[in-house]
Amino acid sequence: MSLITLIFLLLVLAMFTYFIGKQKIYAQYQAQPKSPGRRILTLPKYFGYVAAMWSLFPALLVWMLIELIEAPLINHQITNYLASQQIEVGENLSLYLNEIKNIEASHLADIEPIKQAIYHRYTQLNTLANNSKNVIVMAIALLMSIYILKRIKVDTAARKIFEKIIELILLMAASIAIMTTIGIVLSVLFESVRFFGEVPVMQFMFGLEWSPQTAIRADQVGSSAAFGAVPLFLGTLLISFIALLVAVPLGLFSAIYLSEYASVKFRTVAKPILEILAGIPTVVYGFFAALTVAPFIRNLGESIGLSVASESALAAGLVMGIMIIPFVSSLADDVLSAVPKTMREGSLGLGATQSETITKVLLPAALPGIVGGVLLAASRAIGETMIVVMAAGLAANLTVNPLAAVTTVTVQIVTLLTGDQEFDSAKTLAAFALGLMLFLTTLVLNMIALYVVRKYREQYE
Repeated sequence: MSLITLIFLLLVLAMFTYFIGKQKIYAQYQAQPKSPGRRILTLPKYFGYVAAMWSLFPALLVWMLIELIEAPLINHQITNYLASQQIEVGENLSLYLNEIKNIEASHLADIEPIKQAIYHRYTQLNTLANNSKNVIVMAIALLMSIYILKRIKVDTAARKIFEKIIELILLMAASIAIMTTIGIVLSVLFESVRFFGEVPVMQFMFGLEWSPQTAIRADQVGSSAAFGAVPLFLGTLLISFIALLVAVPLGLFSAIYLSEYASVKFRTVAKPILEILAGIPTVVYGFFAALTVAPFIRNLGESIGLSVASESALAAGLVMGIMIIPFVSSLADDVLSAVPKTMREGSLGLGATQSETITKVLLPAALPGIVGGVLLAASRAIGETMIVVMAAGLAANLTVNPLAAVTTVTVQIVTLLTGDQEFDSAKTLAAFALGLMLFLTTLVLNMIALYVVRKYREQYE
């Protein structure tokens, strides 16, 4: 039985349980003695909802638990089978098992007999596990349906139970989001600790040379790697700063115009066109930066006697700034439009001009939302990869010259983790250390922005 079939059967059973539970309440209500004040305290549909949930959710929970333990159990059985048959696979047992699992039935005749026997054993175990899982899940769903249909009565607090179940579902959803965040932080932190066990923290934080390539033998070039991350941090800040210099003024001015000066007809057309910039793939921006903007900047610089690299921070920053304009303009436009109309009318009634109303009343009132949009744009710029790869290059140069080639933290993370990697060398673990530093940088930016917003809000209120 496939997964789709199993889910379909569970849903059908839940719908059937809903219908039967609802009809049972109607039947019990009709069987009660007639009295003037007789009424159902809870709508019958809630009894059906509770019955359906009681039938569906325990079965789904058991199914997820079986899914978690199914693969380890099969691997354990295969390992015992190898041991019983005295088959030696070396130290890479997981790789050997993955090779067995990836064998296609059509090519089975070309495989050596030992692997054929192991493959047949794996197929038997997998089929047995799937069949057992389907039987267990359906049996639990059926038993829970019978149980709840016998238990529900007219005086059951079905609506309260239903609301408690919904509250529990919402709590689980929030918990999953929180636990996922904690898991990401811990996974990055643990690998970073391993990296800092091989490379000193001070050398990583304040080193001025980044060359993570290591050699296999000591006599090869690059046998002593350098993990100074200052060039990466400086390149990230340089490109992000250029991008924000472009995006913040253009985005904020466009938001002010669309919110306060533009006609309804122009706003209806202009705002969706402006927001299209956020939907363009970043690789397209990268092509535009590499094929149009970078050559234009290089030719312009050469025409006035400047030395401009073929891949420069200026080209990447300009294009990235164009890309993140909607993050600033859209949020700023929304918060400016949300400022109460009475504040505008009060300012104008006191004799202020429209421009004075915007600068003295609207912008201070909308500052928290504007700062949030700028922060979102900054985070988007810091985390961008494709534009930097195609327009700024991979060279980790220690420079603040916008006309030189630089690289960023995210680009180096991608570079370090490209291809088949083993997470036991400083080169690969450096990616996690860079990720941790990027996370901490973003956290500090959020804290600073929150402090500024709260302080300004207190002054304004």
